[in-house]
Amino acid sequence: MRVLVAFFRDALDNVTAGSLRYHVWMGFLTFMMVLGAYAYTVQLREGLAVTGMYDYVSWGLYISNFTFLVGVAAAALMLVLPTYIFRDTDFVRAVLFGEGMAVAALVMCLAFVIVDMGGPARLWHMVPILGIFNWPRSMLAWDVIVLNGYLVINLTVPFYILYNHYQGRRPNPRVYLPGVFVSLVWAVAIHLVTAFLYAGLPARPFWNSSLLGPRFLASAFAAGPALMIIILTVIRRTTPYTIADSTLHKLGLVVTGAAQVNLVMLISELFKEFYWPTEHSRSAIYLFFGLDGHRALVPWMWLSLSLVTLATVVLTVPPLRQRTPVLLTASALLFVGIWIEKGMGLIVPGFVPEPWGRMFVEYAPTWVEWTVTLGIWALGAWVFTILAKVAVGVEVRYQRLCKGDAAADPSPAKPHLISPASPT
Repeated sequence: MRVLVAFFRDALDNVTAGSLRYHVWMGFLTFMMVLGAYAYTVQLREGLAVTGMYDYVSWGLYISNFTFLVGVAAAALMLVLPTYIFRDTDFVRAVLFGEGMAVAALVMCLAFVIVDMGGPARLWHMVPILGIFNWPRSMLAWDVIVLNGYLVINLTVPFYILYNHYQGRRPNPRVYLPGVFVSLVWAVAIHLVTAFLYAGLPARPFWNSSLLGPRFLASAFAAGPALMIIILTVIRRTTPYTIADSTLHKLGLVVTGAAQVNLVMLISELFKEFYWPTEHSRSAIYLFFGLDGHRALVPWMWLSLSLVTLATVVLTVPPLRQRTPVLLTASALLFVGIWIEKGMGLIVPGFVPEPWGRMFVEYAPTWVEWTVTLGIWALGAWVFTILAKVAVGVEVRYQRLCKGDAAADPSPAKPHLISPASPT
């Protein structure tokens, strides 16, 4: 117990100390969270009427981000699998950050669900026994189970590993490997269940596709590792933690394969919708070309298609992909393109036109929605920064200990492997 208390005390010392750049970053995130909280108080006071959503478009920017971030969380699989199962040494130094990214993404997912429900007081409806959980019939109930279960897994496995490294010990694979195997299945489940939420609605033909689940996974395994490439580059440039170029290049290869599959599936969907259009193609026509004079989403979707196509083509060329600046740029373009595709290109057109085929007022997010959304993204970045800073502090000292650095050799009773004076 004494060592556990010391771990949390040292972790607190670590996250509250750092360079000016670190404090400016955390201050900026805090400011954005405060702005988001203010916008949320406006929503709580006035109701969901202050958003751009209405009776016919009841899911908007909040659920769009929720859907996208479930995929980002699931993408941790692409780091966990080669590290723990295939023992790929290039991924060992990145896997903890992948799991930290999954935790941050899941925190944002839960936050977006709360704000979309209108208020946290309504959450009791989703609590088993207290509310009407409607399990196992309800896909929403399954989504609640898999998201919270995946969050627990991605908190406990990295904590066990870091806690052992803090004490200068090697983690016992018999303890954490069962959780790793469960997480592999769970990572696929969280995004498939989310896809089934949409695909199981026959009144919404734009979503009612058997290809939606595989498309969700392909886009997730492209966008998540793409974000991880950017994050790892920032970590190795701003902290003493070393990440090899080979790690980034292997992640780039993962992103390339997933992006190619995602693009092929998207082309297949477009062929189905436009080769022989039917009444069920009206949502896709509205999305790409506009319908009855309504074109609000057309620029968004063509921008997304352009970004995804350009990034995929660039990543497919090995000499370009192996150049770090090009890899970073392509990853950023791909991430933004898939974010638009999962948001404006998936959620809103499922409601427009509505099931009777009539066109109503188009959806456009209000300043409240944008501000709350930015606040939640700042919350996710804040959570990830804290987790990453603790992980860097522990891992840097543990690596020195493994190399026999006498200056970093702690006593068993008081490890203190986290350095409050870390430059991060």
